[in-house]
Amino acid sequence: MPTTPPAVRQVPAERTFHGDTVTDEFSWLAQKDNPDTIAYLEAENAWTKAATAHLTDLQDTIFNEIKGRTQETDLSVPSRKGGYWYYTRTVEGKQYGIQCRVAAPDAVDPPATGDGAPLPGEEVLLDGNELAEGKQFFALGTFDVSPAGDRLAYSVDFDGDERFLLKVKDLRTNEVLSDEVPDTFYGTAWSADGSTLFYITVDDAWRPNKVWRHIVGQAAADDVVVFEEADERFWVGVELTRSEKFIVIDANSKVTSEVRVIDAARPTAEPAVIRERVQGVEYSVEHHGHRFLILHNENAEDFALAYTSVDNPGDWVELIAHQPGTRLESVDAFQRHLVVSQRRDGLTGLRVLADGSTDSYDMEFPEPIYSVGLAGNPEYDTNIVRISYTSMVTPESVYDVDLITRAMVLRKQKPVLGGYDPADYEQFREWAVADDGTKVPISVVARKGTPRNGTAPLLLYGYGSYELSMDPYFSIPRLSLLDRGVVYAIAHIRGGGEMGRRWYEEGKMLAKRNTFTDFVACARALVASSWTTPERLVARGGSAGGLLMGAVANIAPEAFAGIVAQVPFVDPLTSILDPSLPLTVTEWEEWGNPLEDADVYAYMKSYSPYENVGKLAYPKILAVTSLNDTRVLYHEPAKWIARLRSVAPDGSYLLKTEMGAGHAGPSGRYDSWKEEAFVNAWTLDTLGLA
Repeated sequence: MPTTPPAVRQVPAERTFHGDTVTDEFSWLAQKDNPDTIAYLEAENAWTKAATAHLTDLQDTIFNEIKGRTQETDLSVPSRKGGYWYYTRTVEGKQYGIQCRVAAPDAVDPPATGDGAPLPGEEVLLDGNELAEGKQFFALGTFDVSPAGDRLAYSVDFDGDERFLLKVKDLRTNEVLSDEVPDTFYGTAWSADGSTLFYITVDDAWRPNKVWRHIVGQAAADDVVVFEEADERFWVGVELTRSEKFIVIDANSKVTSEVRVIDAARPTAEPAVIRERVQGVEYSVEHHGHRFLILHNENAEDFALAYTSVDNPGDWVELIAHQPGTRLESVDAFQRHLVVSQRRDGLTGLRVLADGSTDSYDMEFPEPIYSVGLAGNPEYDTNIVRISYTSMVTPESVYDVDLITRAMVLRKQKPVLGGYDPADYEQFREWAVADDGTKVPISVVARKGTPRNGTAPLLLYGYGSYELSMDPYFSIPRLSLLDRGVVYAIAHIRGGGEMGRRWYEEGKMLAKRNTFTDFVACARALVASSWTTPERLVARGGSAGGLLMGAVANIAPEAFAGIVAQVPFVDPLTSILDPSLPLTVTEWEEWGNPLEDADVYAYMKSYSPYENVGKLAYPKILAVTSLNDTRVLYHEPAKWIARLRSVAPDGSYLLKTEMGAGHAGPSGRYDSWKEEAFVNAWTLDTLGLA
């Protein structure tokens, strides 16, 4: 085993923008096909393995704790669609789920087996374990049963690069048809009769830009482009409405939307635009009887709900007026009801409206901190909807809710083996005050009896980008930390969506630094409120949350004992300056365009983790990445760790690269548990608990 970190050669390369010349001595690591790059990543893996060798037993212990608390052979709550109940099974010892269905009699209640065994009369639609046999990586991109239930469209990725091979299976004969389309993206939609399948492909920058029409039984070479998005800021998506009446094609940039529809009974018809795009106006469409429901932000920062005619789309008629502070996130239409997903005061919620009525009610939940949302619900003609509920102490719970009587029936709570009792744990809502006076919420969970005298170790998680909200949730792997006395906290910082659209706006573009200073404020608030001390505080984040980790390491290295940065976006300026890289142009409305705007260039350079590595006393840093990641390229953390060692050589920096995975890391559940056990062992060691 190596006894020192690997050496990495420096090859100075210059870039000049807006009169500013920057030297990047590690830019050559972006050459994925260069044998020296692979050799360096493998050397870093060897060093990380050697540096954490003393944690091997602890890693094994934590892995076994995760495994021992998980009901490995299990069955999801079946969802009814047409004449079948659809569900997923897992089997002890197998990495991937098995997609199944059984015929549905007239009974309303979903079938179940207490031990997770197959249901009587089970039909296996797709076994991920069989598909993944002999593969290092496996992921499904789409799993889409036709309206009549006789065909299945599915797509597979064996590399982690999120390029999927699309296939069609005849569920009547159990035969996989000759139809194959390579290099597709997520998302498909069937025509009403199941004869035609719509799918998506990407351009060279990995931007979903084309919607295609495929007739089952014909060669993919004969497929027709139905819609192509030329504006490089926009992504496209496709889906079949729950009513199965329309195929919806949406084109979205970070701030603008445009939606087209096709009559699902006439799949060769030209897509009809609901409303031409207007810069800064976002909207989505849901079909409901004689109308299209429109969730939009036109003169409505936190969004409003309107509708327009199906026969002649035109003016938007108000249904739910804009209410500042209540962010409407989505609307789901059922034949006699609408369910609106919303958030207020940092918490998610569900609002129900009966068809033909303006009266509504909010579903009520008992805990002060929780997360709730719709779960599945493929059936349109129903008065019962399924929801998923969780909190920091309550395992994921699946309820069926009668929209008329408001009765809630618990169908299943995720089993936690080994005697888990939620009464042994406590959750709290804390608040930090940011530099500009803004109050930032923090969700905290700890085992009862954890001291509040500043001695407890603490792990603080954050994200803070793309209006994605990190809502409170339950985690089996987290129990291995809590039961060792670690406090776990989520910082709901700006750039996310926890407190509404304004929360997002105040953490993007030329306000991005708020994301980072909010997180530091949360760390210091947890110290000030006697939860912990900086010497016993580890920060963790991934992807754009990895950018957060790199930024706070430069801004306030003294505030943390350690930092875990997973698939971290730590060289954002270099990436955003290169339109040829995946997703760059689509990101300009999130971060700004440093190519054209000198102020954006200077601002991004001021917070870019890689650009601002200095001679600082950094906390311990663990960076985890994947070679085939197409969202945050592997070389960003590789360069970052190399520069940290070069500029601040007294620190402890580790880089772990998955050589056969993508943005989400290892694909199998046991492999992902091993990865989590590794990170948690490193975290406990950094906190002095190994």
